[in-house]
Amino acid sequence: MQTRQLPGTELGLSVVGFGCWAMGGQYWGDDVTDDASTAAVHAALDEGINWFDTAPLYGDGHADDVLVKALGDRKRDVIIATKVGVRLGGEGSHARSDLTPAWVIDDTEASLRRLGLETIDLLQVHWPCDGGTPLEDTLATLEQLRSQGKIRYFGLCNYDAADVRVAAASPGMVSLQTPYSLLRREFEGQLRAAVCSPRELGMLAYEPLCRGLLTGKYQGETVFPSSDMRSWDDRFSGPRLHHALALVRDLQRVADRLNVPCSAVAVAWVIAQPSVTAAITGAKTADQIRQNAQAARVARRPKVIKVVDQIASIHGGW
Repeated sequence: MQTRQLPGTELGLSVVGFGCWAMGGQYWGDDVTDDASTAAVHAALDEGINWFDTAPLYGDGHADDVLVKALGDRKRDVIIATKVGVRLGGEGSHARSDLTPAWVIDDTEASLRRLGLETIDLLQVHWPCDGGTPLEDTLATLEQLRSQGKIRYFGLCNYDAADVRVAAASPGMVSLQTPYSLLRREFEGQLRAAVCSPRELGMLAYEPLCRGLLTGKYQGETVFPSSDMRSWDDRFSGPRLHHALALVRDLQRVADRLNVPCSAVAVAWVIAQPSVTAAITGAKTADQIRQNAQAARVARRPKVIKVVDQIASIHGGW
């Protein structure tokens, strides 16, 4: 498993990371179990994956609990990235952002307790504030937490280029987490430029498999249980689905030639793109994370990446 240095830090991240959202037990169907999640974490460690991306929102802290138990004594050997700044709504209501200094501090302290850590390696703002707190106030609070030794570094998730440039002026700001896949290419515009300037930041790509669409698992319309958010995701029906499946058919031909899963080819393409530090791949099972981990090998084959580039140019993104 190849590792890359997160710019401005001593943190060497495996190019494939483990996304813990499904581990929380919500929004990913009825087949998520703590035992399967634990087995997936163990498989990730065996494959050389050395960092895990979690969040308080993932099952209201349940993902943290499962992750810590699964890691056991190896918790000190890995990098844990988590998030801050979201309050769960009441029953039936959507979570909302809260980036007031008081909540950022309280939310961080709660994560430290759940994860059993003295210091969080990378604390990321989950999404931009919809409550009116200026970004500068949030950044000042994060720098305060850093000076106190509660966090080593911080980053932003789901922010636009203008805000990334503002945040880059903070010494502790080191990364942007944003969607990026063969189907979602928004990063290639102003966001990529912002990650590179005024100083180099890390880029952590999430949804490189577009919630499973690029795994090759789905061949047509699929009925998901109501407990799975893909049941209301318009990417899994109609024109967007058919567009994705046409791309997947060509990716599968490449995967078959290489004797690797289609998911490995899709993730490898993301890893190989300019400015990308690592890709975050979710997994419900050990087999899924083993398949995803093969992307590290494929990404080191420039000729394969060039072929995938050609396929992507034919199909285009959404």
